[in-house]
Amino acid sequence: MLAVLLSLCLALFLADGVVSLLDDSLILFLGVRPLTALRGLVFFLAVLAALAVYVLIAFVPMIPKRFFLPITLFNPVAGLAFIPLLIYCYDRLQLVTWVISVIQAGLGFWMLHRLRGGIKVGWPLFPVHRLGIRGFSWGNLSVFAAVNIFLIPPVVVLYLVFCLALGVDHLSDGFLKLRPDGLTVQVRKYVRADGKSVQLFPMSHIGDAVFYRALGESFPTNSVILMEGVTDEQNLLTNKISYKRAAKSLGLSEQQKEFEPRGEIVSADVDVEAFHTNTIGFMNMVMRIHAKGLRPEYLMELLQYTPPPHFEHQVIEDLLIKRNQHLLAEIDSHLPSSDHLIVPWGAAHMPGIAQGVLSSGFRLDQTENHVVIRFRSTGSDGKIAEKPADESKATRE
Repeated sequence: MLAVLLSLCLALFLADGVVSLLDDSLILFLGVRPLTALRGLVFFLAVLAALAVYVLIAFVPMIPKRFFLPITLFNPVAGLAFIPLLIYCYDRLQLVTWVISVIQAGLGFWMLHRLRGGIKVGWPLFPVHRLGIRGFSWGNLSVFAAVNIFLIPPVVVLYLVFCLALGVDHLSDGFLKLRPDGLTVQVRKYVRADGKSVQLFPMSHIGDAVFYRALGESFPTNSVILMEGVTDEQNLLTNKISYKRAAKSLGLSEQQKEFEPRGEIVSADVDVEAFHTNTIGFMNMVMRIHAKGLRPEYLMELLQYTPPPHFEHQVIEDLLIKRNQHLLAEIDSHLPSSDHLIVPWGAAHMPGIAQGVLSSGFRLDQTENHVVIRFRSTGSDGKIAEKPADESKATRE
């Protein structure tokens, strides 16, 4: 009976690898997805079989761990390893999944070859003589329990935190960093040969009230502040965006309530009517849940929503690229009459804005780190000023 279960686990693992490889190959090379449903079913069955065998390893030491630990742990380990690849190889994810499928199929055939002395057809796939002779052992169970309770969970948590820090830093181009003391933003000042300067302040919708107040008071009274904030002159949005619930639950404050900058404030964002109708409709669905809570009917509508082709590109175009382009045009229009411009916009916008500012003849002159959300008291004011020696160094800071 045990040999049959182990054979089933091996067969499903191998089938999952082969079907995944075929599906990924068809998607990658032909752009078709005829095996996706079958792949999902085989994957589900393979995971169930792997879970059953993994639990049995704790109680049945005769199961050869050198063969079945790699099989039972492959999908969890591959999923964890996929996270950094998702961050750094986002535009090549299909190729990454294809490589993972190749590794899984190769591992399955290699295990089969090792167990049977070659790729031989027959059932059960797992030879009975490969089973060990040890019966139940409290020592084996104790070690298994200790590893799964005291070792694996903290290691996985630390790894996920590390990946989160990597993702935040990479996707924000260093404007946002996750550090032990808190969530930190990097303010960057750009200067031009004619003495003009642009200062980018990455913002978060929620954060510590002290951060917002100190930041607003630090702005010179004669500065021009190009503010973020989409207008809605035609009332196209059915629900207003509010971060009050999220801020309250985390013990933080809303930017809208606490951030009161000094200087000349200029609205430098677009109106909602500039967005595509699909983007507006999707925003209304999401904002309704955000404003009124996660009700079953709202969630069901969101889950049943079928986005049109290239929808994600349209959303990015509307919410990021189009708004960044509008802001850069505002910067160009205000530079002739202003020596110093301040841009307190969301951190997600900063990489594109910085690229546009650099392409306009500016260079990075100074960086300054501010803690937006503090995790623990560090005994400092959370601000570190840095003046890079050269542009290449400044870009990395």
